[in-house]
Order: sequence, then structure tokens, then C-alpha cells
Amino acid sequence: MKHRNTLTVYIMSIVAATGGLLFGFDTGVVSGAIPFLQKDFGITDSGVELITTAGLLGAIIGALFGGKFTDRLGRRKILLASGLIFAVGALWSGLASSPASLTAARLFLGLAIGTSSFAVPLYLAEISPMGIRGTLVSMFQLMITIGILVAYFSDYAFADESNVASWRPMFYVGVLPALILFCGMMLMPESPRWLFSQGRDREAMGVLRRTEGGDAERVASSLRADIERDAQNFSRWSDLFKTTWKWAACARRWSTIHRSASQF
Repeated sequence: MKHRNTLTVYIMSIVAATGGLLFGFDTGVVSGAIPFLQKDFGITDSGVELITTAGLLGAIIGALFGGKFTDRLGRRKILLASGLIFAVGALWSGLASSPASLTAARLFLGLAIGTSSFAVPLYLAEISPMGIRGTLVSMFQLMITIGILVAYFSDYAFADESNVASWRPMFYVGVLPALILFCGMMLMPESPRWLFSQGRDREAMGVLRRTEGGDAERVASSLRADIERDAQNFSRWSDLFKTTWKWAACARRWSTIHRSASQF
């Protein structure tokens, strides 16, 4: 394999995988902020549950519609938008003046969490040479874990029992990686696969020469063939409820129950 630009690929992957770090950070940071914002706003446990759930609800919405927008607008634009949402959401969360405002901010952040959970691995897979694709795609999961760790360090660093507003800077920390994602993706190329799907072959070949080196032409032929095959396949929301998948889910559930029972 003639992967002469491995360093370039790693840099591109690290920048994009920052979306995974933000995924983990914004999922974990709220746990350390809860005791302080609960005292600051004087809200009940139910109010805390609503704030926490808002992020998950936003993630569901982002994940549901992220695929359609990613195919239509491109992976790079979606990651740019995610970086911007992460930055605005972090500022909004820290500046929130009421539980309702914080809930809305968490819902807004959730959109970026859900969208990045789809767009980041897709972008990583499509810019990675075959020989190191598994390594680079798994970087997303690694960055989620690192993001959770960073969130806990942020909570620990700013926690101050004498200051009920100490939860605010915990959220502000998320602005920095969000700006890294946004500014970094400004310099990154679009996915060559998406460019080919849009008929922008010259741009796609330019990206492949940077990432694949001497294998660019061979990879280009493979991508074109994949795109043609995908064009023949159509899926609908109703496909999720086919009996085929229902039986697969039941089999998996039974397998889990059987393994659990065998431990006793």
C-alpha cells in the first residue's frame, strides 16, 4: 500500500474526532454541575431530571435527522455546524439565567451530540486509507471517553462549595474544543466519497491524492463502484419494523437472558 500522507490523514482525523470529545464532555459535565445549579436555581430533583434529559432528547433528534442533512450538505459542513452549536450551547449553558434557559441550552447541545455521533465516524471512515481505517474510526470512541474524563476534571477544578455559581465555568470549558473543531474543519477537505456522489470528481481526486498517495486512482474506481451500487438501494422508515429485524432483536434478547441465567 502506498500511503505516503499518513501524517496528513492523522491530523485530519484528530480534528474531526474532536466532535467525539465534545460528545463525551457535554454528556458528562452536567453530572458535576447538578449539585451547584440545583442550589443556585432552587429546583427540585424533577427539574434536574428535565435538564439532564433535554440533552438526550436533543441527541435523539440530531441523530434521526443528521444522516439526511449529512448526505445533502456534506460531512464537512455538518461538522462545522456541529462545532458552532457546541460552542454556542456551551456559552448558553454557562450564561443560563433560569432552569428553562438551561434546559433549552442542553436541548440545543443535544442536537450537536446526535449529529456528530453520525457525521464524525462517517467522515473518519471516508477519509481514511483502508490499512488504517479501523484505527482512525475507533478514534471517535476513544475521544468520547477522553471527553468524559475532561468533563470530570473540569467539574473538579471549578467545584467550590462556597460559590453556588461555580457550575457556570464548568460548561464554559466546552467552548475551547468546540472552537478547535470549528476552526479546524475550516481547513479540512470534504469527504472524497461525498464529492464523487455530487459529481465533483476533480475535487475528490485532489483529496484522494493527499490521503491515498499512489493508490488514489484505484480507490477512486472503488468509490465510484460503491456509489453506483448504493444508488440501487432504497430504504424507508417502515423498514425498521420489518419482521426480519423483530426476530433478530428477540433472538438477541433471549441470548442475553440465557447468559444471565447461566451465571446463577
